[in-house]
Amino acid sequence: MESRSIKIYSPKSKKIFLKVIPGHFATSHSHINLYIDLTAAKTRFNEAYETAKVLAAQYMNTVVIDTIICMEGCEVIGAFLAEELTRAGIRSMNKHQSIYIISPEFNTNAQMIFRENLQPLIYGKKVLLLVASATTGDTIRRNLDGIKYYGGEISGISAVFSAVDAIEGTPVYSIFRAKDLPDYKSYDISSCPLCESKQRLEAIVNGYGYMKL
Repeated sequence: MESRSIKIYSPKSKKIFLKVIPGHFATSHSHINLYIDLTAAKTRFNEAYETAKVLAAQYMNTVVIDTIICMEGCEVIGAFLAEELTRAGIRSMNKHQSIYIISPEFNTNAQMIFRENLQPLIYGKKVLLLVASATTGDTIRRNLDGIKYYGGEISGISAVFSAVDAIEGTPVYSIFRAKDLPDYKSYDISSCPLCESKQRLEAIVNGYGYMKL
């Protein structure tokens, strides 16, 4: 798979790139024709820092962000994002005037869980949800439900890549869009033309990476 990868640079910053691999892949809610590899943006210091800078610029008019909830291994980006937002003057209502950066656990039903020690960092807080990628938006909707369950108020949604513009009325700010990728397609699992043409599934993919079949 990796030998077919194509490097694509962001139109917003030539310091940020992702790799795409053409093929037939399954997400939790759809089938896609391109696997999007975001490893560099999530793990390399320079790329993660630049990614955070670009995402932070989209929140300059935001009044308050108390907590950043990081999904799919985005904690490094989340830490830099908190730094950039603080530097830009985004306020936090937390006691120590500092933005919290946390990640959830999940139960066997894929429901978001926060332990009792983390629940005060969400309840009554202005929350920014940070994800690696969004294809259909279904996973983000479930995450938003979880945040609301724990008493958080959504201040924004950020993604490195997103194929959706908004979820439940909240814009999804991203660095890469579907139009930035070569012929990106997402199909309903029940009517996937790749399946209909007998093209085998190569891997199960999500924001963390892929598992070959």
